[in-house]
Amino acid sequence: MSNGQRKAIIAVHVRGLEGMCAGCRAWWSRLTPYPCWQVDWATSRRARSMTAALLGDRA
Repeated sequence: MSNGQRKAIIAVHVRGLEGMCAGCRAWWSRLTPYPCWQVDWATSRRARSMTAALLGDRA
């Protein structure tokens, strides 16, 4: 998955007023607590890519 797609997931899957994920509710009509698994996945991939860049892509 590209960096742009990860950014899109993080931008859309935000905490709604009721503490649920707004992206899951809008896209799939699911009431999922925030942070949902998509946000967990995207933030972990972002952290991995930042670590790899810091280490010179040796990670």
